[in-house]
Amino acid sequence: MPDLLQGRVAIVTGAARGIGKAIATRFAVQGAKVMLCDVDEEEGQAVVDELVSQGLAVAFRYCDVSERLDVRNLVRATCDQFEALDIVVNNAGIATGGDFLTLSEESFDDVIRTNLKGTFLVAQAAAQEMVRQVDAGGRPGTIINMSSVNGIVALPGQTAYCASKGGIQQLTKSIAVALAPHGIRVNAIGPGSIETDMLAGVNSTPGAMDTILARTPLGRIASPDEVASIALFLASDLASYVTGETIYVDGGRLALNYTMPVKALD
Repeated sequence: MPDLLQGRVAIVTGAARGIGKAIATRFAVQGAKVMLCDVDEEEGQAVVDELVSQGLAVAFRYCDVSERLDVRNLVRATCDQFEALDIVVNNAGIATGGDFLTLSEESFDDVIRTNLKGTFLVAQAAAQEMVRQVDAGGRPGTIINMSSVNGIVALPGQTAYCASKGGIQQLTKSIAVALAPHGIRVNAIGPGSIETDMLAGVNSTPGAMDTILARTPLGRIASPDEVASIALFLASDLASYVTGETIYVDGGRLALNYTMPVKALD
């Protein structure tokens, strides 16, 4: 396969592990120069060191996506180092569980601030740079937001997370329409059950894996690389006429209206 992102410059937030790491790695392998960012500097730098050792063009910068100044500095640092900005993946996110009746205002705010406000701040700062590039004769960029199946179907113990991901669905559509006159595409990815640290926490509950598999027609958990494949498609010219959409990587979960029998695990 040719390098689908050759010559492109990308930012991937929440890139120290899991889905973000997989996306950043796939983009770099496909020819992009990638700025990874995260609040976990140690893990983020370790990922960059690993990729640099493979001869890939990557760098790391600390960024709390809920902080406007951090975001502005991230975009500026990326453009200073790589001289452009073509792709942004808003992957940074957190989840704080708890019963709705006792969920604190602070916990709710933390999730909304990182997941929803952070996506807005990064998308806006990136779009402003992308519009400047288009006005100067450059190519339009693309923005990819990370939603979730939980933007549509709910979990009783994840009120703030579900609200934030539902908000990202509509934020994606609104930004896509706003930026369409500039040729900038905006889409989202809605993962289902993916092998991440977040899912590992869920699986610590007895019987949780049976529940997950019962609602997943393909009968398995996905790897972060499978989400990265969709991000690569959306970031590339293969998706040149796709904007305002959410692609679900969920093993058929949203298509199912009843639970499936669980096969015995070996």
